[in-house]
Amino acid sequence: MKKLILAAALVCIGFATTAQEVTTEVQNEDVTLTTTDQDFQEISVTDLPEAVSAAVSKDYPTASIDKAYKNSSDQYKLDLSLEDGTSGTVYADAEGNWLEL
Repeated sequence: MKKLILAAALVCIGFATTAQEVTTEVQNEDVTLTTTDQDFQEISVTDLPEAVSAAVSKDYPTASIDKAYKNSSDQYKLDLSLEDGTSGTVYADAEGNWLEL
């Protein structure tokens, strides 16, 4: 029994001594982040800025805007449906630039 306890103690000590601390260094780089306010409130499609409507017409010519949402940062969430029956969600700013969220 003493040998079993001694063997278990040696195994625990072996695991403890082989554990290594891993550190990660981050280089200081210039990174531009776009923060968004995810609290979108539904608005009427007719209340969308002309730039956003024009961007949808240009980049998604067969799409129709089913629902539109706006957050406090003047970002828009648009639920689109295409003629082939597929649908999706896109995000844009007030100038009609697409955002990745």
